[in-house]
Amino acid sequence: MNTEQHILACIDGSAVTESVCDYAAWYASRLNLPVGLLHVSEVAASTRRDLSGSIGINSRQFLLEELTQLDEQRAKVANSYSNALVEDAKSHIQSSFDGLGVNVYQRHGKLLPAIEHFNTKNRVIVMGRRGEDHRNSQINIGSQIETVVRASSVPVLICSEAFKSPTSYMLAFDGSKTAIKAVNIIAKSPLLKEMQGHIVMVDNHNETSTKSLAVATEQLTTSGFKIEAHHLLAADAVDGLLDFQKQKAVDIIVIGAYGHSKFQQLFVGSTTTKIIAKTLSPVILVR
Repeated sequence: MNTEQHILACIDGSAVTESVCDYAAWYASRLNLPVGLLHVSEVAASTRRDLSGSIGINSRQFLLEELTQLDEQRAKVANSYSNALVEDAKSHIQSSFDGLGVNVYQRHGKLLPAIEHFNTKNRVIVMGRRGEDHRNSQINIGSQIETVVRASSVPVLICSEAFKSPTSYMLAFDGSKTAIKAVNIIAKSPLLKEMQGHIVMVDNHNETSTKSLAVATEQLTTSGFKIEAHHLLAADAVDGLLDFQKQKAVDIIVIGAYGHSKFQQLFVGSTTTKIIAKTLSPVILVR
């Protein structure tokens, strides 16, 4: 089995598909890897088990045959749609990023098992989310994003807006294990190396957190990154981070994702989810 790594772009034909393709292609070109285009078809099952047992045997058999034909038609339409979608996406990437390798994958079922099928190949996963309707932090950003991120051992890039080649990034840092892991991953990757970087901590003005921020900054500087450290005072971490991003016109956000369990989130919420919901900028999530 070929285990060459790729940047896996999960496309669904929604309005964010082009953004997913472009950011996946940008990521792949930075790492000199191909893009893996993944489309997963979820064909609805028929309602044959709901047929009433009170109707006659002949009538029941006739209806079952009709439902079987409908299932086959739905599957045929879904396959045709999937074929057209991945071919259009492949053409779009190749026309925008000359010479970039693109592999096409089509599967039936659920998204997470399809992604996990490629675990040995995935270097990064790129997914889309809606745009304007995600500016309200109270709405549900979609359970699939969190499900995929929690199950993934590689970074996940979430995007929604039209592609803009990033020139700067912000790393949200709180001294946690996930934040330190994010620093380690950035330090080992060429993705952000030539960009202006900002490592930002909000509140936590104590000796331990200040030292942790300094160590992380030194690690990135030693690795050849252009990075500035910022220790902010703000009543709310999410608002503080996003205000900073706006002031500095930062293009992309990197954050250690879902440091708490789902059970803990019932009580403390999730900074990760709130940032995804409130920004339209691309976000790289590191678990």
